[in-house]
Amino acid sequence: MVNWVVSLAGPRQISLEPCPSDPLGPGQVRVRTRYSGISAGTELTLYRGSNPRLSKDWDDVTRMFVPRQTPVPYPLVGFGYEEVGEVAEVASDVSDRHPGQLVWGIWGHRAEAVLPAGAVTPLPPGLDPLAAVFARPGAIALTAVLAGDLHLGDWVGVFGQGVIGLLASRLAVLSGARVVAVDRIPARLAMAARYGARLTVDAGVESAATILHKATDGRGADVCLELSGAYPALHEAIRATTHAGRVVAAGFYQGQADGLGLGEEFHHNRIQLVAAQVSGPTPAPSMAGRWTGGRVAQTFMDLVAEGAVDPLPLVSHVVEANAVADALALLDHGESAALQVVLRFP
Repeated sequence: MVNWVVSLAGPRQISLEPCPSDPLGPGQVRVRTRYSGISAGTELTLYRGSNPRLSKDWDDVTRMFVPRQTPVPYPLVGFGYEEVGEVAEVASDVSDRHPGQLVWGIWGHRAEAVLPAGAVTPLPPGLDPLAAVFARPGAIALTAVLAGDLHLGDWVGVFGQGVIGLLASRLAVLSGARVVAVDRIPARLAMAARYGARLTVDAGVESAATILHKATDGRGADVCLELSGAYPALHEAIRATTHAGRVVAAGFYQGQADGLGLGEEFHHNRIQLVAAQVSGPTPAPSMAGRWTGGRVAQTFMDLVAEGAVDPLPLVSHVVEANAVADALALLDHGESAALQVVLRFP
């Protein structure tokens, strides 16, 4: 049988290409994709050619980027991490998965994938399969919230109200925080209010730092989460934070840090600046032994199944997989109406 996979031949050269189907081995399942969400962060950096892994190699031993010794191995195939599908076939030694079962996981933008049975998680009964596209973005958002170490009553600024920022705003509200949502797109700020944000700030019109200091009797936010990946937004998040407060940098920052002045409020207010990254073994060192990546993703999906988080309003576009070039161009152009863009496989 012919499989189909999204292939990147070079910057902004994207297409859906045929590829062979993999054979099924022991302990494995074959999953046919229904939906695959496009990340407007990491995937756009690959699409645009700005991802550091395209110009440098990651050394697992030193945990440092080093100059790339070989050309970029184009085409890049199968990237993507927001998949939901249906089990089509199971190996004879697999007993806890069955054909017809809806599952979520990470297997990239492809029509079908052969995976270890443990790499896919069944959907809760009655859950719209489209909601499972948000398992990974939700885990990224929850990782940022956990890294922020929020407490009941904290004032928290959330900078960037894209998909992950909006989910982080909702999760921060569920944590008991008083959330101030910051973005430049009114429709996204309206969604943040719908998710429970106390205040919204149009960063193109007013200063989020000024608003947060005013809301807190001059103190500033206890914690700010920066999820836009823009250096000026990170700078404003630092300005908005109280003395010795915490800023979580969870965006995927590209290039040099234009607009970030570390000799100003960061230095004088002794701001704690921490990075949040979902692929690590734990959201924060203090959580080692308790929180794992699997627990983070499952916790988010539990909240969706319980109705505490409703991600479906964030789906702005569902397009056929063979229109992947149009879908990525939509996100690349910064279309304000685009939030979660999803590829649909037949």
